[in-house]
Amino acid sequence: MSADAMMIIVIAGLLSTGCAILGSFLLLRRQALLPDAVSHAVLPGIVLIFLLTGQRASLVTLLGATAFGLLCVLGFDWLRRTGIVASDAALALMFPALFSLGVLGISRFASGAHIDIDSAIYGDITFAPLRTVALAGVAVPRSLLITGGAALVIVLFVVLLWRPLHTSTFDPEFAETSGLRGQVASRALLVAVAGLAVVAFDSVGAILVVTFFIVPAATARLLTHTLGAMLVVAVTVGWLASWLGQRLAVGFDSSIPGTIGLVSVALLGLALLASRVMRRSRKPATPVS
Repeated sequence: MSADAMMIIVIAGLLSTGCAILGSFLLLRRQALLPDAVSHAVLPGIVLIFLLTGQRASLVTLLGATAFGLLCVLGFDWLRRTGIVASDAALALMFPALFSLGVLGISRFASGAHIDIDSAIYGDITFAPLRTVALAGVAVPRSLLITGGAALVIVLFVVLLWRPLHTSTFDPEFAETSGLRGQVASRALLVAVAGLAVVAFDSVGAILVVTFFIVPAATARLLTHTLGAMLVVAVTVGWLASWLGQRLAVGFDSSIPGTIGLVSVALLGLALLASRVMRRSRKPATPVS
């Protein structure tokens, strides 16, 4: 295996680590489509930064996209808490509005520019080893630093807020009345999801973000009974899909992120079969008359 291939697997695995951890909480909270909503809602931020700076793929662009991602999740959270609309309706109201604003911005002010198409929509991890920055005189892939830093932040975030996140996921009312600040932890989770979804653009693009967040988490949910075990299994599934997906993509000369997504779904299918077998084995035998 070449050094570039290994680097791609490591970057995909680090991205899967952060996504699988946060995705597990989203899945249990019935907010599985939130990463997909964020990935569509950041378009106005990308357009705005392009109009101000003329840049399409820079750190400033990521910051602008993150700002609108935060606007999406905080707006969703506010609408949900008002009780005026249901949780899924609040999500459906926020991201189409922001996405439409971005489309109007492109058509009105930047119709001749390819606004961050390569990194925000068709982001391909294949070229990640080639995009490097100098670190102590050594060329290091930019995506490795970004995804590695994001994964570390997510792990620390969950470790530090484990009790309020855990309790508010299963019993939000108890988390609030017991002084664990469940609402604060829930909002912090939404902010973390928005930031990580934007980080993922450079490697897997906006379309496949939801796959990295939810499919490993759903696979782990079928095989585990506790949150801690679910997080460990979800991260393991993410790394396994990253490795198998990269190897298969090279063999079939196909998209690496797309192949990783298909492998993740295949692992989900195997987990579904395994869970059914385990449930049947636990059923009491029918007495013979």
